[in-house]
Amino acid sequence: MTEALFFQDLAVLMAVAGLASIVFTRLGWPKVIGYIAAGILMSRHTWGGSFLGDETTVSTIGQLGIVFLMFTLGLEFSAGDMRKVRHVAVPTAVFDTVVMIWLGYTVGRRILGWSAVPSLFLGAAVCDSATTLLAKTIEEMKWSRRPFVRYIFGTTIFEDILCIGVIALVTGVASGKGMSLKYVGLSLGGLAVFLTGVVVFGLLVVPRLLNRVGRMKDDETLLLTLLGCCFLVSFIAAKLDFSLALGAFLVGVLGTGTEVRERLHRLAAPLRSMFAAVFFVAIGLLVDPVVCLRNWPSILGLTALVVAGKCLNCFTMSILAGQRVKDAVQTGFGLAQIGEFAYMVALLYISSTNDESCPIYQIVVGVSLITTCLNPVLLRLSDPAGDWLEGHLPARVRGWLSAYAEWLNRFRLARMPSALQRHIRSRVAWLVVIAVLNFGVSLVAERLDALDYSRFSMFFESHKRVFFCLLANLFYASMLAPVAGLGRSLGRDIGNALVGTRQPRRWRASVVGIVTLFVLAFVLVLATAQIMMINVNLQPDEPVMRWLVFGVLILVTLFGWKRFARTGLKAGRHFGEALAAERRRTARKGEAVVLSVPGDFYRDMSVAAGSPAEGRSIRSLDIRAKTGASVVSVVRAGERFRNPGPDWTFQAGDMVVAIGDPPCLKALCSLVCPPPEANPVRA
Repeated sequence: MTEALFFQDLAVLMAVAGLASIVFTRLGWPKVIGYIAAGILMSRHTWGGSFLGDETTVSTIGQLGIVFLMFTLGLEFSAGDMRKVRHVAVPTAVFDTVVMIWLGYTVGRRILGWSAVPSLFLGAAVCDSATTLLAKTIEEMKWSRRPFVRYIFGTTIFEDILCIGVIALVTGVASGKGMSLKYVGLSLGGLAVFLTGVVVFGLLVVPRLLNRVGRMKDDETLLLTLLGCCFLVSFIAAKLDFSLALGAFLVGVLGTGTEVRERLHRLAAPLRSMFAAVFFVAIGLLVDPVVCLRNWPSILGLTALVVAGKCLNCFTMSILAGQRVKDAVQTGFGLAQIGEFAYMVALLYISSTNDESCPIYQIVVGVSLITTCLNPVLLRLSDPAGDWLEGHLPARVRGWLSAYAEWLNRFRLARMPSALQRHIRSRVAWLVVIAVLNFGVSLVAERLDALDYSRFSMFFESHKRVFFCLLANLFYASMLAPVAGLGRSLGRDIGNALVGTRQPRRWRASVVGIVTLFVLAFVLVLATAQIMMINVNLQPDEPVMRWLVFGVLILVTLFGWKRFARTGLKAGRHFGEALAAERRRTARKGEAVVLSVPGDFYRDMSVAAGSPAEGRSIRSLDIRAKTGASVVSVVRAGERFRNPGPDWTFQAGDMVVAIGDPPCLKALCSLVCPPPEANPVRA
């Protein structure tokens, strides 16, 4: 491209963008729609020939818009503000992102008939709400001071952060390395290393550098220093096969801790406005109206899915996080749209795969345009809709929600004992591990199903999907028992944290029982929902085979529940014994003990003087039959005796190591070291 042709294209672009900005500002509509519409009118797809000399150069310039958009978004990210709303924003963002990725992937595979890679990109494109569009809409409506606004912005910013990681992963998929577990692991590891390096070195260098330059009172020098840092980190991110957006966002986050944050935002704003306009015009240049009209059922259907899915996801998690019903409704309505991240993901797919046959870009842009136009309408409707729902809720439901929100608030503000905190973290961690294992098994099953087994057995090749689906679901069914145990234990811990120890015993037991039942039900519902989500893409296509798999699973679950429970408990005990052995070996070496045993099935207790166990043997106490616990070792005078036999006689001061269920260990403790008032008085 010649220099004259480049400036001709730039002049046409800026003139058209300026005209679109004027028109859409007068109409009161989002200017982003005007920029995209201008690009569509200038596109070669609309008239058969383009008004621009080289559209690829315009697209390259538009990438600068991504850099400045993400940099200013990073500047608006305040860790202090996010900390105040994290109890609502983080779970809502994670849940909405995961569910929308799954919905988009499922629509691509099951409804549109696409392969795995474009379906994954479709899921990534519809998972994030548009922060800049939402901010502009709320600003124009003068709703900035409403209570739900801080939660809605916190949620969308956390979604942006999650989607940056998603973009980093799908970049590797688009580069042809596929969806292998090995590459996903390497990409995640590389992403973690890059983030850690940028944050550590950036915190040491960038704030001090910008503060020092800012004290010179020279905006030009500050702007050039800012651009140097921004483009350097973005270049490094691009060379490492990550997105430009990732590097720009990180530099913006580093800039929030400087003294010149407001000046940085003010200096970058004109550049962002200019190049962001070019970016959105470049998006419009790639829109083919004929292809969009050809795919209008897919666009309208996916639009309905995005609006309904995001509304329901964000409303549900907002309620579960303790928000008011009206605030939850407004959060769901406000986040029911997609924007700039969708364009970035769609552009990434086109530029990385050169796949002209898949209409993913046209579908994503169409959905984004419709949801962007609907967003101001939905936000205005959210106010009366929230009032109506609050007014028509039964008084009992309102009471439950109010009590639940109060409990959550008390739980967040309560000072829990460190042991109880460790127990809660341990149970949550194990539930997450089981969820990840389920997802990993589904990936392995899909990869095995994609292989060709015709050279071994044509019968197996014809029914391989049924076989792998059944095996995967048998694993999921076996995990329900330990999930139920962990959920029950987690509910007890949360209930104890809520009520504390100063309340009456009967009232405390009632509240703990209610909380335990609620948490158990919630955990089981989540586990069942995950299994159902996985099975949508794993189950056989034939209805008869689906019912066959479902029937086998029901029978196995009903008749094998007790066996699953015993197997899970035994596996937990073995794992706990292994960790305990490692802890003892570490302690003998004089090293710091950092491992903790998951669950309440391992306990040390000392034989108290005057206890019923003193002077009696394991056989005479009948420990196993009376308590259900097992004594695995005894420490006496500094020497450990492992696996003591039935004739072992306890002495005062013995340290007994036992394993068993929490009630069993409690019964053994009352036998070995009872409370002082329970000890028999010796003559």
